[in-house]
Amino acid sequence: MSSDGQKTMPDGKLLWYGNLISVQSRIRLLRSFDEGSHGYLGYTLGVSGEIGDEKRDFLVAVGQGAHAKHQFKAGDTVSGEGQFVADPRMETAELYKVSKLKVVERGGEVNTPPPPWLGVPPTLPEYRARGHRRLAAVTYDSQCTTCIWGCKMAVEMIIDHWNPRKKRYRFETFCYGPLSCSVYKAGPTRKVPGRKGMSYTEEDWVDEEATAHREPDE
Repeated sequence: MSSDGQKTMPDGKLLWYGNLISVQSRIRLLRSFDEGSHGYLGYTLGVSGEIGDEKRDFLVAVGQGAHAKHQFKAGDTVSGEGQFVADPRMETAELYKVSKLKVVERGGEVNTPPPPWLGVPPTLPEYRARGHRRLAAVTYDSQCTTCIWGCKMAVEMIIDHWNPRKKRYRFETFCYGPLSCSVYKAGPTRKVPGRKGMSYTEEDWVDEEATAHREPDE
C-alpha cells in the first residue's frame, strides 16, 4: 500500500477502471516569449470509475500507439494500470505510463447533434494540420471537456532565453473544432512573460492565421 493509502501493484502502478466520458488530444506547449512549439504526445482519457480504492472522475494519459490500437471513444468501458504523473505541471492527466489497457465494452453510437463532437478522435497529424484557436477556459470547462476538438494543454514557458532554466508553468485551453461552432468563445488574449518584466500578447491574428486554410464547417 502506498503512503497515501492507495492499493498499488508490485510495480508501483494503480489499477483503474471505468467509463470514458471524454477522449481528447494530449498536447504540450512550449512558449518562449513570441515563439511556441507543440509536443504531440498522445491522448487524454476522461474516466468516470475507480482509481485504486477511490470511485471518482480522473484523467489518464495514453500514447498515440495505444489509441491507434484501441480507437477509444466516449462511452467505452476501459481498464488498465498507471502511475501518478511525476510532475503535475507538465501533464493535465493524473495517471500516465499506462499498461495492460483493455476495452472491456464498447459504447453505443452517438446520435445527438454536436456540439460537443464525440466519437473516435482523429490522428495527431490531423490535429496538427487543422491548427487551433485559443478557447476561453470557462467555455472549455462548461461546454468542451467531452468534445474531441477541445484540448487543455500543459504550458511550459521559458522566461529568459539566455537562462532557459528560468521557467513558469500554466494550463491553456484550445479548440481544434469547426470555426462555426455555436458555443465557441475565444476569451481574453494571452500574455507570455519575458525577461526583465517584458510581456508578449498573442493577438487574434495568430489564431486566424493558424486556421485560415479551413472552411467554416471544417
